[in-house]
Amino acid sequence: MKPLNQQIQHNCHISDAQYAGNYTLCIYLLKMREFYRWEMQLPFSKKLDNNDIGEWLTTREGLWDDIDEQPLANLIINHQEFELFENDIINNQLENQQLVYSGGYGLYGKPVFFLAELLHKETRDDYTLYISGKEFARDLAAPPGMLQNKTVYIRRESLRRFIWEKFEESLWHKQENPLSRALDCYDFKNNIEDALEKMTDNEVDTVLQHEIGEIMAGKILGPVWEEMLVTLPHSQAEIMARAVRDNVADMLSTLPRLLENNNASQIHFYFANLSSMRKMIFPALTHAYKNWLETKNTSKLKTLINEASDHWLNIAQQTLKLYNNHGKNSQTKIETLINNNYL
Repeated sequence: MKPLNQQIQHNCHISDAQYAGNYTLCIYLLKMREFYRWEMQLPFSKKLDNNDIGEWLTTREGLWDDIDEQPLANLIINHQEFELFENDIINNQLENQQLVYSGGYGLYGKPVFFLAELLHKETRDDYTLYISGKEFARDLAAPPGMLQNKTVYIRRESLRRFIWEKFEESLWHKQENPLSRALDCYDFKNNIEDALEKMTDNEVDTVLQHEIGEIMAGKILGPVWEEMLVTLPHSQAEIMARAVRDNVADMLSTLPRLLENNNASQIHFYFANLSSMRKMIFPALTHAYKNWLETKNTSKLKTLINEASDHWLNIAQQTLKLYNNHGKNSQTKIETLINNNYL
């Protein structure tokens, strides 16, 4: 029997083989560079050798060519077989070993898996929260926060690596923007490791608040929303629908918490990570941030929260109505709806 991390990593490789082509070349190379650092367990201070990465990349793409038509395999734990997405049952088997597992779906319906050290588990209301540390198996994509049914996974190592990528990005593009302002709140110039640790500690709560917002949005929108996303993969409509729901989640939970904390670094970093789609359909949010920059007054952001909560919930519900009425043929209609209702 293969060790569990090898079983899970093999499924990660199969998923990557089938979906890595969805990235643009630039994003793909950046993700592979970060994935190489993780797989080789290299410290952030280690400068990567492009020749080594090139050889590894060729080998990895060769592996993908060999396995891209293989089916995902169930897991064998303690001589029992478990289906890949039975997260609750699998985690019951792993808790005594201080491990946490997740199998779910990400953007474009890509299967996403990970196995990591379990740092913390707690129950809040009707959902379970896992915070994980060192990761033993993972995909090319490694989202810092994930919601699967009523379980929230906060991946601390992935968040730390994400922040490191942003720090490297700031070195390439020396300009003042939300990212540079967030990083300036920490002492990256003199003590990178300490600054990275402190920033990760702060941003864990931001990731958690977004996932709590996702839970709140899910209770309002119901299970048909997830069915809709699976039906609309590889489409502009899916990306736009995800942006709408992210807006709902952040108006319900993330942004109110950030303004309550009034931590400048967290506010800057939140705006640094808004996707292009979210900025496009929600320009009022960027305008409110600029007002806060100029005045240090959060009143415009607070006022926007109430207006935006109603607006994006309404658009989300109209999106669902279009899907219920037209099914797979709703893509163009969903795009038109959202394009006509920027805020």
